[in-house]
Amino acid sequence: MMRLLEGKRFLVTGVANRWSIAWSVATAIVREGGLVTFSYQGETQLTNIQKMLGELPSKETPLLIPLDVQSDSSVEEAVRQAESGGRRYDGLVHSIAFAKREELDGAFLDTSRDGFLLAQEVSAYSLVLLCRAFSGLLNDGASIVAMTYLGSERVVPHYNVMGAAKASLEASVRYLAFDLGQRSIRVNALSAGPVKTASGRAIKGFTDMQKAVSGQAPLKKSLTTEDVGDVTVCLLSDLFRAVSGELIHVDMGYHALGMVLPLEQG
Repeated sequence: MMRLLEGKRFLVTGVANRWSIAWSVATAIVREGGLVTFSYQGETQLTNIQKMLGELPSKETPLLIPLDVQSDSSVEEAVRQAESGGRRYDGLVHSIAFAKREELDGAFLDTSRDGFLLAQEVSAYSLVLLCRAFSGLLNDGASIVAMTYLGSERVVPHYNVMGAAKASLEASVRYLAFDLGQRSIRVNALSAGPVKTASGRAIKGFTDMQKAVSGQAPLKKSLTTEDVGDVTVCLLSDLFRAVSGELIHVDMGYHALGMVLPLEQG
């Protein structure tokens, strides 16, 4: 039986460790016959990815390329390394986000100028930057998926500046979908519910948030990174060839409710 991504190649960004959503996405891509190139930032991420590579039943050893989205020269070098051996790509997974920890505590009203701009640059502008930089390596009909969160649409305590950054990311998805549509390149956003990741646990009250979502969502189950990986594979595949500029929620249906998460405001 033909697998969904047989023989296709994808660039996956944002794998920090085995709990990362991006790692589950990469695992699902390989399971469906795809080939993966990983980007990493810093020696810690590189070491973590190298330790996990043995868990991927890939047809080839994945290429690992350094990438710092705050450096134009780093992005240019990443493109050069990514295309080594004549590689071309059928998709890109954007799972890059960052905000200063102190900007997530307290009130959004107190967000600093530097903190706001940093979150926007790393979490939102990086998608525009990578789409432009790697456009020459993307095959026509490729698929780009950006990871986002409900905090872009609703107030989620302690998400603060990241909510604004994710809203910017989602708007960027729509404009990029328009620009790249002439090449039949699709750009979509996937809004995952709260899952156990290192970055998620950095949000105050995260455990309570998980319990609230799994308890109130129409599908009374806890979301896993594997759930997110499987939906991402569908978005990357030709099954979603007619879908672009869309925001897909993967949160057991929680986004459809009018409830407010019962989180302490302190």
